[in-house]
Amino acid sequence: MPKNIYVFLAEGFEETEAIATIDLLRRAGLPTHIVTIEDEPHVTGAHGIAVQADLSIREVYSADVRALVLPGGLPGVSNLDASPRLHELIQDAVAEGKILAAICAAPSIYGRLGLLEGKEAIAYPGFEGQLHGAKVSANPVVRSGNFITAKSAAYTFDFALALIEALESKEKADEVASAIVYHRP
Repeated sequence: MPKNIYVFLAEGFEETEAIATIDLLRRAGLPTHIVTIEDEPHVTGAHGIAVQADLSIREVYSADVRALVLPGGLPGVSNLDASPRLHELIQDAVAEGKILAAICAAPSIYGRLGLLEGKEAIAYPGFEGQLHGAKVSANPVVRSGNFITAKSAAYTFDFALALIEALESKEKADEVASAIVYHRP
C-alpha cells in the first residue's frame, strides 16, 4: 500500500495551514513530504516565511500517494492551480480512491476540476461558489468520501487531526491532540 502524504507548496502558500499540518502529520508518524511545484527547493509563503521542500513535483509518482494535501493562501492557490502536473496527480488520486485534502481557498481547485460534485465541502468565505456541485457545509472541517476540506487557518489543527483520523485512526488523532494539549471539538 502507498504510504506517502504529499503537501504541495507554491509561492504564496498560507504558512500556518501548511506548517502546522505537516507538523501534526509527522507527529502521528505518517511519512509526510513537502513538495514544491517549482524547480527551486525554497518556497516562500504569503507572509514571507521560506520553507525548504523535500521534493519537487517531478519526483512524486501516483503509485506512491496515500494522500494529497493542498494548503490555501494567495497567490499560492492560484499557483498550485496553474500546475498541470498537480492536476494529473489529483486526477490519479481520485481514480485510485486516495485521500484528497484542502484548506482555505484550496478546495476551490477540487471544485473547479469538478471533483466535488455531490459531496459536502467548505472553503474560505468567498470561495464557496467555486466548489462546483458541492453542498457547502456549515461545518469548518468536512470529510465527504475521500475529500477533507476546511474553512481557514483558524481550523488547521482540526483539519490535520481529521487527516490523521482518516489515514490512521481516531485514537491516533486523539493521541496527537493530547500531546499538544489540544481539545478537539
